[in-house]
Amino acid sequence: MTEIRWDVAPGDRPAIPASEQKVSSGFLVYSIGLLLAVILTVTSFWVASTSAIWAPGVPAGLAVLAIAQMGVHLVFFLHITTGPDSTHNVLALAFGVLIVFLVLAGSLVIMANLNENMMSHGEMMDLQMQH
Repeated sequence: MTEIRWDVAPGDRPAIPASEQKVSSGFLVYSIGLLLAVILTVTSFWVASTSAIWAPGVPAGLAVLAIAQMGVHLVFFLHITTGPDSTHNVLALAFGVLIVFLVLAGSLVIMANLNENMMSHGEMMDLQMQH
């Protein structure tokens, strides 16, 4: 008798051999992911346009929904799971996040430095008037 594992994440390889697995199981995973993504997207638009939520809480609500949306995409579409087969995918994702963080942080440092060292508009006008 085949032992069925119920603790398999959506992106993990199934315990059932490919010959016994139904064709529709992959379609079901993608359909669930699509449904969750659409629900989160519609909810985000609702949060941004409603007055039912306290106005200063709207950015926090949108941030939570965005993180949930990223989680849905990682699990259901990119198949990033905790399984041993996805170690390389997790490392590639971590490297990509590191690169994005470095680019954003570097850009912010450069812009802050430029803002600190640039002349104000009034000083520039005074220099133009002197010449």
